[in-house]
Amino acid sequence: MDNSYASSVIQKMYVDFKHDNSVSFLIQCCSDNEDLFEGYDSIVGDSSFLAKLEDVELQMRQCHDQQTPNACEDDLSDSVLAEDFRDSPPTALPSSQLEFQKAVMTPHKSPSRGAHNTSTPDLMNPRPAVNHADLNVNKPPPKARRSMKDHLKKVLIDNAATSSTVSKTVQQKEAVMTEEMSFAMQAMESISAEQDLGPFFGLPSKVKVLILRLKGIQDLYEWQKTCLSLDSVQQRRNLIYSLPTSGGKTLVAEILIFKELLCRKKDALLILPYISLVQEKVRGLSSFGIELDFMVEEYAGSKGRFPPVKRRNKNSLYVTTIEKGHSLVNSLIENDRLDNIGLVVVDELHMLGDGSRGAILEMTLSKILYMSKSTQIIGMSATLGNVGDLQTFLNAENYTNDFRPVELKEYVKIKDSIYEVDPREETCFSFSRLLDFKYSSGMQKMDPDHIIALATEVIPQQSCLIFCATKKNCENLAGMICKYLNKVFLKHKEAEKATLLGELKSSGNGSLCPVLKKTVPFGLAYHHSGLTSDERKLVEEAYSSGVLCLLTCTSTLAAGINLPARRVILRSPYVATEFLKRSQYKQMVGRAGRAGIDAMGESILILQDKDINMVKNCCLHQWRSVTVTFYMMEGGASSVSDFMKGTLLSVQEAQVSPERSLWDLTVESIDTLKQKSLIEVSADVNNQSILQITRLGRATFKGSIDLSYCDLLYRDLSKGLEGLLLNSFLHLVYLVTPYDMVNQCKPDWMIYFRQFTNLSAAEQKMATAVGVPESFVARKAAGQSVRKSVDIVVVNRLYLALVLYSLLKETNLWDVSDRFQLTRGFVQTLLSSASAFGSSVLHFTEELEEFWAYKALLSELTRRLTYCVQAELIPLMEVAGVMEHRAKQLYNAGYKTLAHLANADPQILVQTIENLFKRQANQIIASAKMLIKEKAEALQEEVDDLLMLPSDIPSL
Repeated sequence: MDNSYASSVIQKMYVDFKHDNSVSFLIQCCSDNEDLFEGYDSIVGDSSFLAKLEDVELQMRQCHDQQTPNACEDDLSDSVLAEDFRDSPPTALPSSQLEFQKAVMTPHKSPSRGAHNTSTPDLMNPRPAVNHADLNVNKPPPKARRSMKDHLKKVLIDNAATSSTVSKTVQQKEAVMTEEMSFAMQAMESISAEQDLGPFFGLPSKVKVLILRLKGIQDLYEWQKTCLSLDSVQQRRNLIYSLPTSGGKTLVAEILIFKELLCRKKDALLILPYISLVQEKVRGLSSFGIELDFMVEEYAGSKGRFPPVKRRNKNSLYVTTIEKGHSLVNSLIENDRLDNIGLVVVDELHMLGDGSRGAILEMTLSKILYMSKSTQIIGMSATLGNVGDLQTFLNAENYTNDFRPVELKEYVKIKDSIYEVDPREETCFSFSRLLDFKYSSGMQKMDPDHIIALATEVIPQQSCLIFCATKKNCENLAGMICKYLNKVFLKHKEAEKATLLGELKSSGNGSLCPVLKKTVPFGLAYHHSGLTSDERKLVEEAYSSGVLCLLTCTSTLAAGINLPARRVILRSPYVATEFLKRSQYKQMVGRAGRAGIDAMGESILILQDKDINMVKNCCLHQWRSVTVTFYMMEGGASSVSDFMKGTLLSVQEAQVSPERSLWDLTVESIDTLKQKSLIEVSADVNNQSILQITRLGRATFKGSIDLSYCDLLYRDLSKGLEGLLLNSFLHLVYLVTPYDMVNQCKPDWMIYFRQFTNLSAAEQKMATAVGVPESFVARKAAGQSVRKSVDIVVVNRLYLALVLYSLLKETNLWDVSDRFQLTRGFVQTLLSSASAFGSSVLHFTEELEEFWAYKALLSELTRRLTYCVQAELIPLMEVAGVMEHRAKQLYNAGYKTLAHLANADPQILVQTIENLFKRQANQIIASAKMLIKEKAEALQEEVDDLLMLPSDIPSL
């Protein structure tokens, strides 16, 4: 072996090894007689670093002995390689070693262990040339040669053990580095696993093990393997894939997210349609984050930091709602950090056609496409009609498959006959069977659609979902079915149902819904937005575990939590007063069939004669197009025209606006923005128009405020400063009451007047100042005509503010909903919307200097609105998916902080908390751990920023 080549290789290995800041930390943690490196394997796992070193040294020694037979008589007791390090001192040593070198150079400051006793090479004072002839005179016996392994270990141990005179600044800096050293240790321990990038679609084998342990999935479906192996996936091109509900779409997305976080070391963004889905996903993925060392951050309601914490050592998965995803992308663009997002996954991509929410989603994706060429976009959905338009918009490839883990049979019921849906038939339907039922005349009158007959064919042994057009239909139908069920239903899982009723009563602070009180003993319940979050969660858990066998529900359940059933019944082809869309139909019937339980699932759509043709044309045959509502741009772009050409609106220009061109729509929108004082138009030297965003425009952009009321919000906040009431929360609550909920509630004037008269004099004065005088409310309550013109939007908004104010004062949702004669679900939705809007208003005011007084006030108010519970429960409510009832259970059981939850034993948690299953306990614990980890990481990043040397520090 060439001696110079070998020495240079070993020298580089030595220098690289000493560059690792964790070395001195490792030495300090071990005694002198411990083998510090024996357990450390290299990346390929074939031998340790020092084992390789000894192999090289042995070869060199053999070569050296052959060339110089008398070399063994030299007085050099160290390794034959040691002299190479004397010639080329390594650079960038840890501060402790640099300090030791300084001590060696300065004799009067020598360390306690003398320099002549150490095996550290004397780098600054090399030995004089040696005359080998002189060495034979009075030569002492040769000492045993030390190997390079022993030599290197002794160097490191001596350096670490040396009591050097390190300055306080150096000590403080090294103390701060402890966390980084710890991270380095973890990296060394897991390096083998990180390099295992092949066994599971380019991911470590550990991911497959976790999917089995946490999700119970042993192997992927063939379509999932095919999809993950697509060229578009391998080459990171944009992709749209669509499969029926329950086909396993989500797992594919999660594997791609893990790959982005672990292999490419980039952040990922997952956009979901509803807050409940965000919370469920955060809870479910937190366990993966803990095990695989990435952050899972919730952006829903009022949660989420803008811009997000910039992490040096970890990557983040941002799980967001559509609105929060838009705000997050805006903040990343503003801070020039959008390229940090390597992957964006959009679930329910068909939401692009959902009015204003679809427009917000379109703008989010358009901005990502325009501003970042390195970000991959993955869209998934169960139903997509105009895939070609979406492919053009996203510049994406398409993968589709009709796979379902459980076969789905679709039927329609007309009178007393059941027909199978068969697109091959000219009539779309083929006769299947007659419905066998024996109804009394009274029962026939109560249930003309024979829903009881259809349901009792499967319950209670199997499960059933019945979709209704309205919330009231859900409650009425559940009550009606119970009237005619056999009493034997009461015996089925009787004890579990009694426990559920107790849980529901506890969640309502002693109040229990009379409908649920009647239906739950029979194994039935209703599910819609009128329930509180706690009630919905308890009903979902009871249904999933088989305690409840039938749910009457609205269409929102189809797009929300995954609650499959043996049979799905659609009571009519309507959602409220609107005819069913194909996407809605497919989502509902897609809930039929429970993988691993049923061999098949079936859906039955109940039809009247008048609806048959409409169903054939709109529901079963034709695909509905995804179109968007035009959403005006916030701020300016380098080229408005180029940006607009990249929108879905541009792709669908001919369909959406056949009479006006895209540019006409753009100019019209620019005029609207100018009228609202959000942008200014000026001309450059070439007389080209330049769009500049105003202060109000920037505030609207930062707060993601809807353009339809951004100017109204500015006026309300400005007027509020003239006489801001601070001896109660009422005025601030009014300012953050969502404008978009004003038309969803008509005041009960007697209740309004009663609540108004209970206000303090200062609060009544404030109400008059915003535009609601007591005389107006009194006249309306008395049924008298009102001559004076009053803004009804302001009146209704104050009414909602009174609801929120009552909630803040007593936090009992049931009492407040009863007092205002509103459904408890509506009151809770109002509270959630107010906390989210409060967060937006806070960001809005931060950009406008004249609103400086609102910053601290709105920050505290938003926190109160977010949880609206007793202060001691707030830490527990931070955990994704933990509602008030669960928080009370945990607190009463002794789990009073995040630290308590993060360190809880899941087995003890299950035994202590009623109606809590092992999987849920594990998710709660993982979510608490993730929150603590997130808070600690944020603090560490802040410390690192404070101690970082400024790049622009003045120097001579």
